[in-house]
Amino acid sequence: MNPYVLTVLLFSLGLGTTLTFASSHWLLAWMGLEINTLAIIPLMAHQHHPRAVEATTKYFLTQATAAAMILFASTTNAWVSGQWDITQLTNPIACTIAITALALKIGLAPMHFWLPEVLQGITLTTGLILSTWQKLAPFALILQVAENAHPYLLTALAICSTLVGGWGGLNQTQLRKVLAYSSVAHLGWMILVAQMAPNMTLLALITYIVMTAAAFLTLEKVNSTKTITLASAWTKAPALTALACLILLSLGGLPPLTGFMPKWLILQEISNQGFPLTATVIALTALLSLYFYLRLTYAMTLTLAPYTINSSAPWRTEAKGPTMPLATVVMLATSLLPLTPSVLALLA
Repeated sequence: MNPYVLTVLLFSLGLGTTLTFASSHWLLAWMGLEINTLAIIPLMAHQHHPRAVEATTKYFLTQATAAAMILFASTTNAWVSGQWDITQLTNPIACTIAITALALKIGLAPMHFWLPEVLQGITLTTGLILSTWQKLAPFALILQVAENAHPYLLTALAICSTLVGGWGGLNQTQLRKVLAYSSVAHLGWMILVAQMAPNMTLLALITYIVMTAAAFLTLEKVNSTKTITLASAWTKAPALTALACLILLSLGGLPPLTGFMPKWLILQEISNQGFPLTATVIALTALLSLYFYLRLTYAMTLTLAPYTINSSAPWRTEAKGPTMPLATVVMLATSLLPLTPSVLALLA
């Protein structure tokens, strides 16, 4: 892609997210979401591959549907209450429609069907943007709208997402689909406490972005998109392959890695609020996600490629791009747990 075009598209992504962050009016927030959508579509389709075009079309139709629902909800609320302010979404029907539309935008279950298919059809770099940056603007709106939402709606979306994210990833061999279902499961954890403790949702979102960025950049470095190719990843980057196991276990939420921090704090918050059954259910669903992370870890470290490579082995290839982002997110994804007291003091 032309560097000037790429620069314009990346600046448009930043503009759309910033506009949504800074807006208090529904129309400005909708405009920011639309700029975000239109900016990432050329990045998704620039391969000119039929699968990429199909994924782009699915993404566009889904996002357009969600944007229309957001406009309908905000207009309905303005008609009933006379308020266009985002935090004044007091009409129950309008609030439910808005939450459903935002859930469709980020891929919460049961509106998640587009996410695995779209991620499967695009490159790992674009998938990284779709899984991290594109979640920021809708989450900013969810945190503002959650105060007026029905708590049962958010809880149902959260439990459904953790269940679907766990079950859906069990039988996958495509790594991008595994990361898509991982995204669905993590989003469920975030939504669960959006009404009780928004700061915990923000912490979980930041931690998820760091861990997912580390996973996507690692897969791009070792050039793996299927489980079967993970077996030969150690020949390309031995040290990174060892660290990749820690990244996957961190995504699963195992101590003493970074991913344990948000899950621990969210479970503690839900128990303190008097919902022990909900805490038990989502803790059990985390085991489903942990299983397929362990399966990937096993494939990466304890197996060999099941076929004979006739060509020369890819042995410790030179880095083709900057490795500082990869090194930074790998370090953050594995070693932030000791900073939990400082994070709690910062969020308090």
